Amino acid sequence: MKALVTGGGGFLGNAIVRCLLKNGHRVKNFSRGKYSDLDNLGIESVQGNLADEDAITRACYGCDVVFHVAAKAGIWGKKQDFYLTNVTGTKNVIKACRSSSINRLVYTSSPSVVFNGKDMEGVDESVPYPHSYKADYPSSKAIAERTVIDAADIGLATVALRPHLIWGPGDTQLIPKIISRARSGTLRRIGQSNKLVDFTYIDNAAQAHLDAARLLSAKSNISGKAYFISDNNPIPFWNFVNRILELADLSPVTRSIPPGLAYSIGWICENFYRGVSLWEDPPLTRFLVEELATAHWFNISAACQDFNYVPTVDMETGLNQLKHWLSHRSHPKVNAIV
Repeated sequence: MKALVTGGGGFLGNAIVRCLLKNGHRVKNFSRGKYSDLDNLGIESVQGNLADEDAITRACYGCDVVFHVAAKAGIWGKKQDFYLTNVTGTKNVIKACRSSSINRLVYTSSPSVVFNGKDMEGVDESVPYPHSYKADYPSSKAIAERTVIDAADIGLATVALRPHLIWGPGDTQLIPKIISRARSGTLRRIGQSNKLVDFTYIDNAAQAHLDAARLLSAKSNISGKAYFISDNNPIPFWNFVNRILELADLSPVTRSIPPGLAYSIGWICENFYRGVSLWEDPPLTRFLVEELATAHWFNISAACQDFNYVPTVDMETGLNQLKHWLSHRSHPKVNAIV
């Protein structure tokens, strides 16, 4: 099998590339930049933008399956950038699959596509999309996910996976941002509650994509569906944060801000940043406050039953591997969002 991975240079994309190679598959990468680690692995790479239909079509040539991982993520930015990459880009991937006679597409979605600002405790895939969103990332990903699901037919089998809070060695988002904010002394809990949250270790997330691809076909019962993915071990969010800080030799976060005040600050930040056209992450947004103040854990039995997904790396094993990685890297300053 020859697979195309969009965003193969990113955190999850890179893990999927390596998992494919480990399982004896040939791999091609499509991304905007060049990545020396992929070159060193002998990966064929095609540079381009997802908004360029011709570029993604060229990348699809000769492949049997596409793992569409690339996306514009984040809590803030220009609306048109999110939609150009996440919506138009996904539509271009679907078109490229059809024109290249590729009959399998595994799409990386997000649980945020169904987040309505309230606790999500043990919900399954029957939970509906909300009527509105407070951020352009989940809004654009929801449109893209529905497009992928609706595209499933006899000629193209599609499946959407929703891994929640991917973490582990190589993380460029969650872990560095927690550490950066802690180092600056500005990390705060939202309220006094410590809600249960699902996490997904990077190896588990990558394996879920291969598991789904293995059973995906036009005749399979997973085509045209979305699935939650996690480590299947929800833990209190701030317990996880403090474990990360412990690994980085930092003090646990104890100070908090009332949710109502945090929400108001988020609203003010959004309006100010939008008013002066600032597109870097604000200190707070309403979406971020709701994410940090609510429970997020999911029933993943559908993925376990339908394509035999089993999270094999547990929290303690993952933390040990993360500790080793943190001890061998520097800590460049990043724009924190927690």
